[in-house]
Amino acid sequence: MAERIKVTVGVAGGIAAYKAVEVVRQLQDAGFDPHVVMTEAAEKFIQPLTFSAITGHKVISSLWSEDAGASGGELSGIEHINKAQTTAALIVVAATANLLAKFAHGIADDFLTTMYLATTAPVIVAPAMNVVMWQHPATQTNLETLRSRGVRIVEPGSGYLACGMVGGGRLAEESAIVAAVADVLSKTSLEKTTDLAGETVLITAGGTREPIDPVRFIGNRSSGKMGYALAAQARCRGARVILISAPTSLTAPEGCELIPVTTSEEMRSAVLERLPEANMVIMAAAVSDYRMAQTAPQKLKREGPRTLQLEPTADILHEVVERRKPGTLVIGFAAETENILANGRSKLARKGVDALVLNDVSGSNTGFDSDRNAGWFLTPDNTVELAEATKSVMAGHILDETVSLRATRSHAVASRS
Repeated sequence: MAERIKVTVGVAGGIAAYKAVEVVRQLQDAGFDPHVVMTEAAEKFIQPLTFSAITGHKVISSLWSEDAGASGGELSGIEHINKAQTTAALIVVAATANLLAKFAHGIADDFLTTMYLATTAPVIVAPAMNVVMWQHPATQTNLETLRSRGVRIVEPGSGYLACGMVGGGRLAEESAIVAAVADVLSKTSLEKTTDLAGETVLITAGGTREPIDPVRFIGNRSSGKMGYALAAQARCRGARVILISAPTSLTAPEGCELIPVTTSEEMRSAVLERLPEANMVIMAAAVSDYRMAQTAPQKLKREGPRTLQLEPTADILHEVVERRKPGTLVIGFAAETENILANGRSKLARKGVDALVLNDVSGSNTGFDSDRNAGWFLTPDNTVELAEATKSVMAGHILDETVSLRATRSHAVASRS
C-alpha cells in the first residue's frame, strides 16, 4: 500500500469550523494523512478530541508546549518548524476574515499563523464568513494579496448563512475543498499522473429543469457533485475538460471550461456542439426524461387537481453515441432503485455506450446530495464494483477504468491491423 501523503488542516474560529471534520474524513478517503492545527478560537466551536480521534494524531492548538514549566512556558519552536517542513500542504477550513488578514500581513501570533510563515508547502484556504465581511474591500484586498503569493482560494458559495443572512461567504462544499487539495498537489508532485494529457474530456453534470410555468419546473434530484468531481479529477490528470452543467450550487473546478445550461434541450445543443472536440464523453448529468408539451406563459393558479401533459425529451446519450467521431469513448450513467445490475446491463446494451457507471440510489448514505457514492462500472465484457467512497475518490476510480478501457480498445485495434 502506498504511503499516505501528510497534509495539515488548519481550523479557524468560525461557525463553519465543524465542517472541517468532514473535510478531514474526505481527505483520508482520498489517500491523505491529515494532521490538525487549531486556533484558540476554533476550540470554542469544536473540541480537539474530535480531530485526534479521527486522525489518530495529536492536535496542536498552542505555540507553547504542554509540559511548560513554572517559568512561564517554553516555545515549541522545533515543533512548528517541523510541521511546516514536513507537510505536503496546508489547508485552512474555514478561513475567517481575521485569519486571512493575519496571513496577508504576516502576523504570527499562534501556531497556525506561525506555521503559515514557516512553510514552503502549497497553501489552500477555504473562507467562510458573513456576506458583508466577505464583500468588504479589506477582505477582498487581503485575498488578492494571498493569491498573488500563490495561495489557492477555494471560493465560498452563496446561500443561507448562520447569521441569518443570505448571500456569499458560505463555506465551499467539502468535496470541492478536497478536490482543490488534490489538484494543487498533483501540480507540485514529481510523480503526478498525466494519463489524460492530450485528451479532451466532455463531462455533463447536474440536473436539468423543464419549466411548467414561469416559476415552477420538473427536475431530477442531482447535486452535480459526481460530475464536478470527475471534472476536477480529469483536469488533475492533464485533460482539457469541457464541463456542461445544469444548475448546481457548486463552483466549477479550476481550469475547466464551464458551459451552464438549464433545460435538457439546452444541454443537448451544448453537448452536440462540442462533441467533435471530445476524445472522451462522460454523461453524469441527470437529464429529465419528460418536459411539458406546452409551457404555461403565466403562473398556474392553485385551483384543485391539475393534469400536466408531458412529452419525452430527446435521448442525448443515444445521439452522442450515433454522432461521435471514431475512437471517442462514451461513458453513460444510470441511477437505479431496483433490479440494479439487470437494469444496468439492459441500459448498457440499449444505449450502445462503451461503459456505464451504475448507481444504486435506493439508500440514504450514497448517491443524490451525498458526498459519497458507490456502484459498478459496466462494460459489455466486465463488471467492476466501485466500493463506497467519497465522490472525489470514486471519480478517480471511474477514470482509472476509463483509461484502462481506452488502452484495451487501442490494443485490440492495433492487433487487427
